[in-house]
Amino acid sequence: MSNKIASPSLPISLAVIALGTAFAILFLGAENEYLIGSLLVFVTLAVVASSKFNILNRMYATFAVHEVLMQAAIVVATLLLVAWFYDDHFSLLMITAAMVYAIAAIGLNIQFGYAGVLNFAGAAFLGIGCYTSAVLGQYTNLPSMLILCLGGLVAAVIGTILILPVLRTSGHYAALVTIAFSILFKTFLEVNDVLGGPQGLNVKPTVLFGWNFNTNIEIRDEFEASFYLCYALLALFLLALAFIFTRRLERSWIGLSMDSIRLDETASACYGLNIALWKSVAFTFGNFLIGVAGAMYGQMLGYVAPSNFTFGDSLILVSIVLLGGIGNPWGVITAASIVILLPEKFQIIQEYRFLLYGIVVIFILLYRPKGLLPRQLRNYLPGGMKA
Repeated sequence: MSNKIASPSLPISLAVIALGTAFAILFLGAENEYLIGSLLVFVTLAVVASSKFNILNRMYATFAVHEVLMQAAIVVATLLLVAWFYDDHFSLLMITAAMVYAIAAIGLNIQFGYAGVLNFAGAAFLGIGCYTSAVLGQYTNLPSMLILCLGGLVAAVIGTILILPVLRTSGHYAALVTIAFSILFKTFLEVNDVLGGPQGLNVKPTVLFGWNFNTNIEIRDEFEASFYLCYALLALFLLALAFIFTRRLERSWIGLSMDSIRLDETASACYGLNIALWKSVAFTFGNFLIGVAGAMYGQMLGYVAPSNFTFGDSLILVSIVLLGGIGNPWGVITAASIVILLPEKFQIIQEYRFLLYGIVVIFILLYRPKGLLPRQLRNYLPGGMKA
């Protein structure tokens, strides 16, 4: 990325968002592998050109000056993308899955990017949310929205138990603790008949104001939309809430304390910061968001099984955070879209599609080691603090 200080340019930034939306429509709608490959080559050249002409820095500057307007533009662009594929089950499922994974990765980003807490058990906490949704839906009549919150709450509570051994270790030893938890969680699900064992459990669909989200939207005989449209809108709403919460957290004195701990624990302790407290707060907040994402994911899929929450799935979440740029929620959302959509569009090469995806990730990390959208440094201004 260029080190030049770029001036904000609202027209250029809005044009980039519009072109990005058009590209997403073409990419999701493409069925021919040659067209898909050509689109990937085009976007690669566009990224290189944007770096050469300092467009990315201009967008950073524009976001700093017109933040609310730019965020609204991205929400509108997402709504247009969802509306374009209103009757396409597969495309809407992929879009919704990308947003759900983005919510979970934002939770992981709070732990990794803000407090420096390693967590390689993201899929396990996603599974906790899924299974909470399945059990509560099966044995209670609680509203679906309340079940989503409870899925996050259960994941956060279980996370407070795991944080105890994590706090007593550091570095790769702390990572090993979370890896062990991920493996134990999957084993626990497989041997527990109450939770369905290896076969898993059915999950009741989301119901809001009496509307079953698993029902296609029909208006007389003139209009019919996929039932995934409802889940896509719900995922967008939850993603917006998660993003707003994360940005407010980052810019608060809590986020400042977490940043200090991540950068230098010893110096932070010398200045009176409670290391264990702020790491626990980051771990709890992050796991809550992952649990909410898991609860919604379970309701959307309608079925959960232990095979959905392997250590490999945890690595996918970690790769999203690393690929997007540690500490930057915008980067996480972008990376989630790449990680979820790219392999699915290359089903034509079957088992080799994940090999291609791995190569793409390696090249991106080689040439952009800080991720696609690195987190900007904090600026301390006379009028307050801006991240």
